[in-house]
This record gives sequence, C-alpha cells and structure tokens, in this order.
Amino acid sequence: MKTSIWLSYDLGIRGDYSGLYQWLDNLDAVECGNNVAFFKMNIDNEDLIEKLKSEISKNVEVKNGERFYVIYKKADGKYAGKYIFGNRKANPWEGYKQKPTNEDV
Repeated sequence: MKTSIWLSYDLGIRGDYSGLYQWLDNLDAVECGNNVAFFKMNIDNEDLIEKLKSEISKNVEVKNGERFYVIYKKADGKYAGKYIFGNRKANPWEGYKQKPTNEDV
C-alpha cells in the first residue's frame, strides 16, 4: 500500500541538496513550497520512520544541525508528524502576537 508523505527539510547553505534532490526525483516527489516535498512510497506505517531515516541516510549526507520532519497519514486515518533528524527550534514568529489594549488605562 502506498503511503502519502510530506517531507520538510532544512539543510542550511552547505547541505547535500544534490543527494536529496536526486532521491526526491527518483520518488517522483512534487514541490510543496520552500523546503517541502510530497511523495508516495510503498511502506508500512509501522516501519515508516525507520525506513525513511534509513533511505535518507543512504542517499543524503546528513550533517549535525540539519533537520528533516515528516508528516504522514497513519493506518487509523489520523495524521502524525515527527522529526527524523534534528529537533524543533524556537518559533521565528514568537513575539508578533498582538495583545489587546485597554482603552481605560
């Protein structure tokens, strides 16, 4: 069964883009915005994270600080997301929320 997968990647300026792009092209992936690709793979959801991690490691030279985040549909129909490499960073939009003003102050 084919599983739909969205992959977000952050390789910085010195990342192995040629390895990543070749792998994505071989999967017939489509671009979904800056650093996001969509593709389908014949892969069991239970093994999805480990299989993707292995496939990326085989095809892309992953360096410290680089990040790959996968979003996929689980067997129960719900969506899940997980970092395969790297971790979450602070939100760049933090501090932009408009706070209500009190006219009586």
